[in-house]
Order: sequence, then C-alpha cells, then structure tokens
Amino acid sequence: MNRTPFLAAVLCCLTAACAGFRVTEGAKEYDPPVYVPPAVAAAPAPAPSVPPPSPEAAPIDPAAQKAAIAKEAEAIAAALQQVGRSKTDYRISAADLISVTVYQDLEMNRKVRVNANGSVSMPLIGSVKVGGMTLIDAQAVIEAKLAQFLVSPQVSLFIEEYGNKTVFVMGEIQRPGSYAIPTESRLTVLEAISTAGGFTPIAAQDRTRVLRNVNGVSVSYTIEVKAITQLGQKEKDMVLEPNDVIYVPQSFF
Repeated sequence: MNRTPFLAAVLCCLTAACAGFRVTEGAKEYDPPVYVPPAVAAAPAPAPSVPPPSPEAAPIDPAAQKAAIAKEAEAIAAALQQVGRSKTDYRISAADLISVTVYQDLEMNRKVRVNANGSVSMPLIGSVKVGGMTLIDAQAVIEAKLAQFLVSPQVSLFIEEYGNKTVFVMGEIQRPGSYAIPTESRLTVLEAISTAGGFTPIAAQDRTRVLRNVNGVSVSYTIEVKAITQLGQKEKDMVLEPNDVIYVPQSFF
C-alpha cells in the first residue's frame, strides 16, 4: 500500500489546525484554542490637585485704623513744620522773588527780584545787599536802612518764588530734604523720590501725597504710585511746581 497520499493528508490537517481553520473530528467540529492575555487593570487617574486655601485677611480694627490716620495727620503737620523751618533757614540767592511788606506804609510794599549780585532795589534806601542772608537777617538790614527815613519801621519778607525752584521730599524717604527742580526740564513726583534715594521698606507708596499752596490754601493730591510703576499709567506721575511738598506716610500694618 502506498502511504504517501495518506501522510500528505495528515500534514494538511495539522497545518490547517495551526493556521486557525476549523478542523473536523468525526461528527464534531471545534475551533482551535485562542490565547487571551490576562486583563491589566488601568492605573487610577491622579486626583485633581486642590490649591491650599488662601489665608483670610485679618479684620481691620476700626479703632486702630483711626489712630493710624490721626498719627499720619500729626506726621504730615510735623513735616510741614520742618519745611517751614527749612524755608526760614533758607539763604536768599539770585533770581529769588521777594515780597517786602513794611508795616503801616503801603507805598513801600512791593515784590523785588534779587539780581545776579544778590541785591534788591528799594525806595528811599536804593540797592540793598541781601544775597546769602536768611530772611530774618535781610529784614534786619532793611529795617536798619529804613530807620534813617521812617520811625521804627517793621519789615516782613517772604519768598514768593525761589530762583532755584525748590521742592521738598519728606516722610518715609531714604534721604528727606529739599531738592532743586532742574532749570531746563520738569520734575515729576517719582523722579523727585528717586533723587531722594527712593522709598523706605515701610513706606505706604500708594498714599504718597503732594501738598501744594494754591492761592493761599494748602491742597493735597494723592499719587497712585503702583498705577504708575506697575500699570504704566505715566500720566498719573504729577509734574511738580516750586515749593511743592511730597509726603510719603508709613504703612498702617
């Protein structure tokens, strides 16, 4: 018996089974087993991060705030007194405009400009050297000269306009004091503060004030420093005028 066709048939059946074809065994049919890998559990999704609760701002004590405001008002008054003393100690210089008032003699009252030699011209007494003197010293000199023509003259001098265009920077500033406005340019609040060394660490920058005498009345302007420096609102950087006082208060808390 030739077994070659029989062996070839067996090999064909085995090849078909390995290839996944259905194999018939007697009257039954079955599919070859299929390998199913074990299921792998998916890694749990990370829990959403929750930011820590922000600390609540401590409530402001109304009494403490009122006391702080009163303290600030006292500090401003003290700063203005210091400015007043600075003006009293000021020494007259060229280009200053001086108001001269002679008690009970209206014809002698006038405004005079100090010339380059430090002198002013007055009726009756002519040219008087006042450059380099304080106001009190200059008053005494003018009174002594007028005494030759008037009985016990009483003279009062006031600087109407400073020739060097001075402003004052006071309060929580590194170097408080008086500073000259540049002759050929303007000076803003932040420029003056920068010239004075900048703010101290405890300065309340957004409560910076400019105190200006307008027609004999002191007017206060609040300067929003952070709006200028952080938001770029340069128009809020106020241009200073001679005799302006910049005051930077201390932070409440």
